[in-house]
Amino acid sequence: MSGLVREIKACRLCAESFSRTETAHAPRPVVWFRPGARILIAGQAPGMRVHKSGRPFDDPSGDRLRDWLGMSVDEFYDMSRVAVVPMAFCFPGYDARGSDLPPPKICGRTWHDKVMEELRDVQLSVIVGGYSQRYHMGVKSGVTDTVKGWRDHAPRLFPLPHPSWRNTAWLRRNPWFEADLLPVLRGKVREVLDD
Repeated sequence: MSGLVREIKACRLCAESFSRTETAHAPRPVVWFRPGARILIAGQAPGMRVHKSGRPFDDPSGDRLRDWLGMSVDEFYDMSRVAVVPMAFCFPGYDARGSDLPPPKICGRTWHDKVMEELRDVQLSVIVGGYSQRYHMGVKSGVTDTVKGWRDHAPRLFPLPHPSWRNTAWLRRNPWFEADLLPVLRGKVREVLDD
């Protein structure tokens, strides 16, 4: 385990703010990367199920994401090949309506650049959701426009919507995503994994 991984796992910067959420939980950073990884999955923040399991995308959205990528569970969780780096390493909690709170900005400001410096061998970046697209791609547009422009970034970077069940209607409204983008993405994933 690298010194940076140990530092992130020990982070308690958000303890006070998390204690004030509806879930009143303690920080539990979910850290899933190591130098040498060739695929970066850049996400938003862990959900409650991931907070409990300590394994990123260990939920139905992860099942959908692995299907989009054409990856097995074993491939996805192989840290020697795949790094999962969210904009916040901890579950941020729920608001009063039961919706996920946004990733705390302090997490990204404190850790993200340091993590990216360690991931020098990344050949493919999969940028999931608006928060990570703003950071990694510098975009100001919404997720739909960013994902529609995927050809401008492929084959080294692919912006994706969040694979949550909440986006099922988005997938129905945008059939080009599964018809055009996913086959190219799956081909690139195979190329990088099999190299």
